[in-house]
Amino acid sequence: MENAEGGWSAIQNSYYFWDFIALGCGMICVFGGLAALSWVLGLPGRIAVARNHPEAEAVYAMGWTGFLAVVPWIQAFTWAFKPTEVIDIRRFPDEERKAIEEDLARLKKYAYGKDHVPQAEPQPDPPKDQDV
Repeated sequence: MENAEGGWSAIQNSYYFWDFIALGCGMICVFGGLAALSWVLGLPGRIAVARNHPEAEAVYAMGWTGFLAVVPWIQAFTWAFKPTEVIDIRRFPDEERKAIEEDLARLKKYAYGKDHVPQAEPQPDPPKDQDV
């Protein structure tokens, strides 16, 4: 029966078995923490891009540089939700809208890592009251 002992039990009886288990758990925690940190740091930028924020590029940059201190990240997060109306006297409104759409399309490559991000379907307008 001594020869029937398999490879798995030999590994379990090894002196370093629990050291390898601890190393594997530690690596999973470190890489998982780095992935979670990168997701959280990019969150304000992704929110700004999804909300078609006109200053989405600045929000995205401020979110990533906010890891140095917590306050800039919190400001970027609140800035991503701030409703803004941009009125630029150098451009007509159609040109401004088109420029913002081009900037957002370029930023979607950075924020989402792909060219096309599926958008939510537009909600139909509610029926208007009709006077008879």
